[in-house]
Amino acid sequence: MILSRLSILNYKNIAEASLEFSPKVNCLLGNNGMGKTNVLDAVFYMSFCQSSQTRSDAATVRHGEEFMLLQGVYERNGKTEQISCAVQRGKRKSIKRNGKEYRRQSEHIGLLPLVMVSPADWNLISGGGEERRRLIDRIISQGNHAYLEALIDYNRALTQRNAMLRQGMADPLLFESVDAFMCRAAEAIYKARLEWIERFTPIFMRYYGEIADSREKVRLDYRSELHERSMETVLKENFRRDTLLGFTSHGVHHDDIELMLGDELMRKTGSQGQCKTYTAALRLAQFDFLKLAGGPTPLLLLDDIFDKLDSHRVANIVRVVSQPSFGQIFISDTNRQHIDETIAALGGDYRIFFVEDGHCRKLDV
Repeated sequence: MILSRLSILNYKNIAEASLEFSPKVNCLLGNNGMGKTNVLDAVFYMSFCQSSQTRSDAATVRHGEEFMLLQGVYERNGKTEQISCAVQRGKRKSIKRNGKEYRRQSEHIGLLPLVMVSPADWNLISGGGEERRRLIDRIISQGNHAYLEALIDYNRALTQRNAMLRQGMADPLLFESVDAFMCRAAEAIYKARLEWIERFTPIFMRYYGEIADSREKVRLDYRSELHERSMETVLKENFRRDTLLGFTSHGVHHDDIELMLGDELMRKTGSQGQCKTYTAALRLAQFDFLKLAGGPTPLLLLDDIFDKLDSHRVANIVRVVSQPSFGQIFISDTNRQHIDETIAALGGDYRIFFVEDGHCRKLDV
């Protein structure tokens, strides 16, 4: 899959930009805070209908403007796809495919598979379980719409159940109905996550070894209450507690992945370089997992990969992504030498864009 053209209007600090990309390597060069990451984030938005940095659509609209608009032209499985994403303050966002608006925005997820490696990935290690669940959900959802639907159903039931608990409702029949709906969705989510961790972990371990060039032992441990008992039992056992708290305290919405280095949590023992290697390996494994799902080759976004990694590990990442299995790549960096070295290692067609104060221009090279 190739993103051939992207038009940006009023997205964050970018007033207007029209970019024609190389089918292979595209580099964004400029100082920090100039808008390089915002260009990558616009590409991310086209795939996920939301920013990688904020859940607020209003925050993506340029200061002082009333709307933002992203328009992309993709080559996917031999066909041209025209996608537009628009946000107007105070109104529902609009996502269109070839001029036709989606009935449900969830229908778009997975059409344009994408993997982004960024400094924000540090939160996967240092943050709470929500960050790691979001990783799982985004990976599985791009290749499994049944999982995405189960996730939507579960969260809808969870919201309703929490509202009932807050309001002190005591109708057992009503709770029974909501719980039954919630349990069906939970079991589907749990099953998909189990299958995912079994297939994903060996891929991740291989990439970690290739990047670190070492025999450090790493693994991913999936933690879920459903390992031991059903979701129905979990809800029944904790019902009294939930009525006192006013929310659902247990369930698959508290699942987590423990990121292990040897027998210790990575966040407790890993160096900055090890942590960055860990998250990069997670993302590259995500790329392989999406390809194995049978869809088009995902776009790969590498935002500031030189930060906190030694030159040897960066070279290993570049060597990995230069393989034929990887398709179109977007790279951002502040250092022209880093960009030139990466281009030389990757080979093939490339374009460099200079980004300054939200303005983008193609460099003649």
